[in-house]
Amino acid sequence: MDIEINIPAALAEVAAAFRRYEAALISNDIVVLNEIFWDAPHIVRFGAGENLYGYEEIVDFRAARSPVGLMRSLQNTVITTFGRDFATASTEFRREGNPRTGRQQQSWVRFPEGWRIVAAHVSMIY
Repeated sequence: MDIEINIPAALAEVAAAFRRYEAALISNDIVVLNEIFWDAPHIVRFGAGENLYGYEEIVDFRAARSPVGLMRSLQNTVITTFGRDFATASTEFRREGNPRTGRQQQSWVRFPEGWRIVAAHVSMIY
């Protein structure tokens, strides 16, 4: 089976969705953050201090999270598409005043309503 890697149109779409996610994250735009995550009980988000199973747990986490200190800079971002409907996005991040580097990885799937994160992991390098 041959899968096309990084079809330009698909790659551009996921890159735009990833940038939209990042803008919503640092501005704490909960409406957009909730929209970008797949609304299903099967989604998993492993965070720096929490394991969230299902869309409702992710929504509840976002609603309770402090909007303070969300600004960050990204480095070493790699987005890869597999065919036209699946992608991964991996990046490292730094927050001002914090010497530690964080890392984030997301799996994205194209649904009729657009690209959605179906699994995510955030952790810090110690």
